[in-house]
Amino acid sequence: QVQLVESGGGSVQAGGSLGLSCEVSGYPYPDSSGCMGWFRQNPGKEREGVAVIPFGGNSTWYADSVKGRFIISQDNGQNTAFLQMNSLKPDDTAMYYCVAGYLKYCTGRYPSDFDYWGQGTQVTVSS
Repeated sequence: QVQLVESGGGSVQAGGSLGLSCEVSGYPYPDSSGCMGWFRQNPGKEREGVAVIPFGGNSTWYADSVKGRFIISQDNGQNTAFLQMNSLKPDDTAMYYCVAGYLKYCTGRYPSDFDYWGQGTQVTVSS
């Protein structure tokens, strides 16, 4: 059974920083192939890819809205990913979901590309 356990998030004032982490267990794909990352969503709006990184790889994908402010990384064991969020804006307020899936190219363009989703953690940025 695949599990994605998220931690972090919370509330911060604009300009501040927060961090998220996500530990993946039971991932079924051989040799840890595929990607993991985060999407975010607000009520009544579509899910938006935020940042994605391949298992065991160094290449990263970011939404244009977070480039230069957010940093995605993973631990040496490759089963935990981290999202460092800096210079936060009120527009970053959303429920953030950790995701994992088997993709040839690791991007966050399509939520349907990801088979596994975490429970979500709230990030609130006040002005």
